[in-house]
Amino acid sequence: MPDAQHSERLDPFEERLTAGLHDAGNAFETDRAALATAGALKGRRRLLRRRNAAVMGSAAGIALVGVGGALLLPSGSPGTQASPATSATSSTPAPVSGQALFQVFTRLVGDGTYSKVEARGTAEGSSPFVHAVFDDGKGKAAVELNLGRVEPGSDEARQATTCPGKAFTHYDACGTSRLADGSVVMVLQGYEYPDRRVDTKWWSAELVTPQGQHVSINEWNAAAEKDAPITRPQPPLSAVQLRKAVASTAWRDAIDSMPVDPNAPVTPPSPSSTGATLSVTSTLRSLLPKGLTVSEAGDAGDTGFGYLVVDDGKGKTLVQVNVQADMSDVEGDLFGSDAEVLSDGTKVAEHQGPGEKGGHGVVMWTVDTIRTDGKRVVISAFNSNAQDSPSTRMTPALTMKQLRQIALSPNWR
Repeated sequence: MPDAQHSERLDPFEERLTAGLHDAGNAFETDRAALATAGALKGRRRLLRRRNAAVMGSAAGIALVGVGGALLLPSGSPGTQASPATSATSSTPAPVSGQALFQVFTRLVGDGTYSKVEARGTAEGSSPFVHAVFDDGKGKAAVELNLGRVEPGSDEARQATTCPGKAFTHYDACGTSRLADGSVVMVLQGYEYPDRRVDTKWWSAELVTPQGQHVSINEWNAAAEKDAPITRPQPPLSAVQLRKAVASTAWRDAIDSMPVDPNAPVTPPSPSSTGATLSVTSTLRSLLPKGLTVSEAGDAGDTGFGYLVVDDGKGKTLVQVNVQADMSDVEGDLFGSDAEVLSDGTKVAEHQGPGEKGGHGVVMWTVDTIRTDGKRVVISAFNSNAQDSPSTRMTPALTMKQLRQIALSPNWR
């Protein structure tokens, strides 16, 4: 995507996510919880594009594409000049120009016309990318490549290739597979707008290698991801073609040629990925009453949010929980004078009312608690598997008493 657009304007979903996290000290809202979860889709997975800080400079020489998609530069071009830091014996490959990336990209996308091309090589900025409008005779489509690195074993690496929960994100298909070398590939066939207010389709493929190389390919069924008419029924590449394109070893060679920032922070593996501690979702699952089956589970990394979709045999229920520390400074705003105060000083507020996301017949039951140390646990249940989907039953599968027991459990400590 052109960098100017990403530096000037995030998409509405990302804007709402940022605002929601900044306002975490205010009253808990179910939209904020959904943002924290679905933000992994529109935020983390598109992190590479948002990292681009300036429109690309000129390409370093004329790029050539070798047999098999290898990236080559003509001898004597600026991108192949040896230096004391990059000699013939260096293990770091020579930089790859934006034009070379573009030419390999066209080989993988296919025959057609390419317009509005922008590309940045591995030595030209913080994140190499290719963006173009492609037309194979069936309608114009925005197509995009982004290359970068993630810390192996980190939350970012894990979430980049994790399918989002359908309780918060609408999509038609999503699948994750592992390659022979241990790389993980996720292919998502979804929509640019999670609420489907416009049916622009956004399909993406994400690959993360065991070494932390991250390749992202995105495509739309319109000439731009936003504010452009739909020009074709589907994006140009099928799910199989996306998977093949993102797995090309040419991209890994290009990532290896990116200079390493010695000042880049190292993100250790998250507790949830190492098993050192229980995640919010795992704790919620352990506290469920008997007789419930779980069909979907998810969390939002370190944001303190988790959710489950459960069923007691009478219809599905979305249950979500948010755990926040150090909330004493806003306790008066969250809990009024009519809040129940338990013997240990914990305050409890209970609410029952209609859902907030437009699902027909959806109700929302909530138990909100805050301990004397400022830790807040708030849990909500709905009579639907998603807030914006029609109700699946008359009331949630968990009673208010059961929600209260979960929220007040000492396990959250």
